[in-house]
Amino acid sequence: MTSSMTARQLGFEPFAGNSPVELRANRSTDNVRAVIWAAYRQLFGNDHIMANERLTSAESLLQQGDLTVRDFVRALVQSELYKQKFFYSTPQVRFIELNFKHLLGRAPANEAEITEHVNRFIDRGYTAEIDSYIDSAEYQASFGDAIVPYYRGFATQRGQTTVGFSRMFQLYQGYANSDRAQGNNNAGVLTADLGRNLATAVRTRGLAGNTKGAREQLYRIRLVQANRSRTTQIRRSSSDVLVTYEQLNSTLQRLNQRGSRIVSIDRA
Repeated sequence: MTSSMTARQLGFEPFAGNSPVELRANRSTDNVRAVIWAAYRQLFGNDHIMANERLTSAESLLQQGDLTVRDFVRALVQSELYKQKFFYSTPQVRFIELNFKHLLGRAPANEAEITEHVNRFIDRGYTAEIDSYIDSAEYQASFGDAIVPYYRGFATQRGQTTVGFSRMFQLYQGYANSDRAQGNNNAGVLTADLGRNLATAVRTRGLAGNTKGAREQLYRIRLVQANRSRTTQIRRSSSDVLVTYEQLNSTLQRLNQRGSRIVSIDRA
C-alpha cells in the first residue's frame, strides 16, 4: 500500500486511509445518511447535487431496508439525472471511462475493455451497459451488496495490472474536483494511451505545477517478484527500485511486464 505521505503528495490522501462506507446490519440513521452521501459523491463524480435533484424515492427505500446498497447504486446510475450529467452530452468512450471510475473504482485496463462496453451499448443499450458493471463478479467481489463503490485504482489489486495505478490519476484529477468540471468531456482521457498500449504518465494537480526540485526527487518502488528455480518451488523476493519522477511511469510499465507486484511507492 502507498504510504500516507506519498498519498498526500500525489493528492489522493482522502482515500488512502479511509475505510469503505458500508451499510451495517444494525443500521442507524447516521449510517444510512453516510451511505447516501458517499454514493452521491462517488457515482456523480463529486458533482454538486441540488436538493430537488436527489432521488428521494430510492433514498427512502434504502432507509426502510427495501433496497440494498447495490440496488441504490443501480437506481442512481440508471436515473435521468445521471444520464443528463454523463451520457447525453458525453462521447461514448468518455462515458464508459466514467462508468469504470464511478462503478468499479478504477480505470479501464486496456482498449479491449473499452471495445467490449462500446459493443454492448450498441447492441443492447444503456441499461445493459450499466448493469454489466453492477452485476459483474468484480463488483460483487469488491463491494458486494452493502459497500458503496470507492476508488480502488490507487492500490495494488488482484487481477489488475500496475499500469492502472497511473491511469487512475488521469480520471481522478483531485479530491475537490468534479468529473463535469475537468473540461475533458469532449473526448476520452485514456483513448490514445489505451489504443497504443502505453502506460499513462502520473499527472496530478499537485505534481503538475510543482517545482523542478520536486521532479528531481527520487521515488522508491518496493516490489515483490516471483523467482522460479528449476524445482517446482516458487520463491518470492522483495526489492526496492529508486527512480526519478520522470522515470516513474516507464519503470512501472517495465515492472508490470515482468510480472512484479508493486507493494508501495514512496519518496526516497
